Amino acid sequence: MSIKRISQIPGGPPALGPYSPAVVVGNFVFVSGQTPWSPEMHGIHRGTIAEQTALTLANLDKVLKAAGTDRNHVVSCRIFLSELTPETFREMNKIYQAFFGDHKPARTTIGCQLLGMDVEIDAIAVLPEKA
Repeated sequence: MSIKRISQIPGGPPALGPYSPAVVVGNFVFVSGQTPWSPEMHGIHRGTIAEQTALTLANLDKVLKAAGTDRNHVVSCRIFLSELTPETFREMNKIYQAFFGDHKPARTTIGCQLLGMDVEIDAIAVLPEKA
């Protein structure tokens, strides 16, 4: 089975370490943790949880597109929040729900220590079937 590493994300965040933003194995796309990286700032945007979640999901969209898929083919997400409280969960969840709409991937939300940001999201998607 071939492995394809996606390293160039047009308009998206650069890999800031020894990893690939996405790896395609067979029909699966494994997306590394995306952050609230702002193309205008060329760095992490430290806004509200809602703002950080929106930027993080926008970056997820860019990586999915570069890998040949989209949000409607995401099967699982892990969300990491630096401060997991009912308020931060509610703020993140409102943006997440609007992003995915009726498409509901499997999901886990984890409270953890993040460096320089409050939200990180990774995902597993599948490639669309070719007609």
